[in-house]
Amino acid sequence: MQSFIQVSADSHFPIQNLPYGVFKPTPQATPRVGVAIGDQVCDLSVLVDNGLFNGPLLNHTTVFHSDSLNAFMELGRDAWTEARTTLQRLLSSDNAEIRDNQTLRNIVFFPQSNVTMLLPARIGDYTDFYASKEHATNVGIMFRGKENALMPNWTHLPVGYHGRSSSIVVSGTNLHRPHGQTKGDDDPAPSFGPCKLLDFELEMGAFIGTGNNLGSPVPIGKAKEHIFGLVLLNDWSARDIQKWEYVPLGPFLAKNFGSTISPWIVTLDALEPFAVLPPTQDPTPLGYLQESGKTTYDIELTVAIKSPKMEKPAIVSTSNLKYMYWSLTQQLAHHTISGCNLRAGDMLGTGTISGPTPDSYGSMLELCWKGTKTVSLGSEERRFLLDGDTVIMSGVCRGNGYNVGFGESVGTILPAVNLN
Repeated sequence: MQSFIQVSADSHFPIQNLPYGVFKPTPQATPRVGVAIGDQVCDLSVLVDNGLFNGPLLNHTTVFHSDSLNAFMELGRDAWTEARTTLQRLLSSDNAEIRDNQTLRNIVFFPQSNVTMLLPARIGDYTDFYASKEHATNVGIMFRGKENALMPNWTHLPVGYHGRSSSIVVSGTNLHRPHGQTKGDDDPAPSFGPCKLLDFELEMGAFIGTGNNLGSPVPIGKAKEHIFGLVLLNDWSARDIQKWEYVPLGPFLAKNFGSTISPWIVTLDALEPFAVLPPTQDPTPLGYLQESGKTTYDIELTVAIKSPKMEKPAIVSTSNLKYMYWSLTQQLAHHTISGCNLRAGDMLGTGTISGPTPDSYGSMLELCWKGTKTVSLGSEERRFLLDGDTVIMSGVCRGNGYNVGFGESVGTILPAVNLN
């Protein structure tokens, strides 16, 4: 399958992908929904205005004239499938409907380099999990030793906490180093000031498409039907603040100052050709978490850091979603088993995705092993992030002659705000 839009061999956005996002073609324009194709954005509000969608979307022509994807996601899988099928047909190289209509092409396509990307959804709630066994083990060894690396509950349920949705930002948004309380092991009392041990966390975020009613859990076999798609997620962390504050209730200020996501939501339909078997789970989960088959995805993930003095970024981590112990569907089923109701636009974070080797660790905490090592950036070294550092995350699935990618999640750390 090929598009009449030119797509380079290394592009993340061929016709096999078609991820959804929200954009403004000019700074003064109203937001609208689009899909990425090659280096272009296809404006879906124009397509719907020209009567090019059928099926469930016929009676919902306003969903693409919106500053979020929430209304479209609420329509459910039939509408998602119809939209994807229609877009692949319209953008196909052998379909003349748009290809040979220059007037329509002039108002449908915009270079990605010229548009402003916005958050793709109104994120009502955000839950962050701790689903990578390698990451949980590494952190456990650092703070509790090998004998007690994993807490007793970890292999029985997907551990998670409720995060802060208001500070989730789209790629390209810079964040200030946070303030908070910290206390060294030998300090007699805590002190207040800017975080000294600032970290990234390599994660992915799953967007809920259709929710569930309060009191009605989502069975594991139907969990996939509720997930619209995935984004890259950098869950920035202030490690020194976290160490002092997290007992007994868990993360708070160390996490709520900002989380960065990529602007394009890649649908599960686009990811399905890259589904793979997950890691073996031992012990076997309880019944409501049991699933079989290919329940995760082969998504290559990279993290690079660039300082103001560096000419190009240095890759510091290469990981993969397939390493994750608890699947996205298990996370969703566990989240709702209490009767908790998820809603369109809610986001579930995977937690840091680390692999089995040091070069696949998904955080500076692991890469520098709690500050005992340095991480090479070529001309510079790091233990944790410095002001001015830009973190660039990327994700891609490698197909036969094409890629299905996520683009990038990019953020730069600015100095702490002067409180005086």
